[in-house]
Amino acid sequence: MRTTMPESPDDIPFTQAAAPDSSDGGMLLSAGFMQRLDRLDIASKRILAGKLMGERRSKKRGQSVEFADYRNYVAGDDLRFIDWNLYARLDKLFIRLFQEEEDLSVSLIIDVSKSMRFGNPDKLLAAKRLAAALGYIALTHYNRVAVYAVSDTVDEALRGLRGRRPVAQIMDFLKRQQPRERSDLAAASREYALRDHNKGVVILISDFLDKGDVSEALRFLTASHRDVFALHLLSPQELDPASAGVVGDLRLIDIEDDEATEVSAGGALLRQYKITLRNYCESLRQTCLRRGASYLLANTATPFETIVLDHLRKRGLLE
Repeated sequence: MRTTMPESPDDIPFTQAAAPDSSDGGMLLSAGFMQRLDRLDIASKRILAGKLMGERRSKKRGQSVEFADYRNYVAGDDLRFIDWNLYARLDKLFIRLFQEEEDLSVSLIIDVSKSMRFGNPDKLLAAKRLAAALGYIALTHYNRVAVYAVSDTVDEALRGLRGRRPVAQIMDFLKRQQPRERSDLAAASREYALRDHNKGVVILISDFLDKGDVSEALRFLTASHRDVFALHLLSPQELDPASAGVVGDLRLIDIEDDEATEVSAGGALLRQYKITLRNYCESLRQTCLRRGASYLLANTATPFETIVLDHLRKRGLLE
């Protein structure tokens, strides 16, 4: 479904602010904001096993530094893990158990189709900044990070990142992304799923203005027990077309496939469009719930810091 967005639904909990400069120049994240991000971490609904030792705590009992529990000693246990202080008090042998710390795989999937360039503030710039913030958080907690730019395919990918050093790589990757082809999230998600078999957190940032089957995209992403978070970005002009001059007799042209539609945009049509918008967003939210994914609708006019520090934490993506 791709359509021009009308009046904002009454229940969208995002305030509109003055539109910032939509230029891609300069830094995506300020040094001061990155310091605030250092206190956050990517959350996972499931505790997922990784391949390397990191900051993600698993339910497995291992031999890391964090004590977890005791159990009775049995013949053959490693004598190094006997708690001799407890033996002196209780005259019984116990083995100390420790939580094994494992890394988390975080995949950031950014929609770079042409419709993402629409709006003021620019949706693509907002997506880049959100991806930069989430990538920075994941890297500083020593998780494995991959970034994908998608349209009707996976256009470009940056994979195998870990630790603070690749932060600059992610920033450069995001800043150079430009709008490409039309959106086909199902096809792009299928290609991603074939490329990346890691269990972990998948964050899809898109306007979801797609004429294909978005449910299919979510089906591919939620395969292999991944935790999926759908971040739905819409501009103020899409939420309120009247503010963008969408009134009167108009010829609307689809930004991605040049399909033209003639409309008479009066009060009745805009009211109906408001209902259509609400129904579409609710349908997308329900689709996410059925697929086990989380969903957040964000207005690009909402201050970027508010989305990251407030809304993403309330929705459980950050902790």
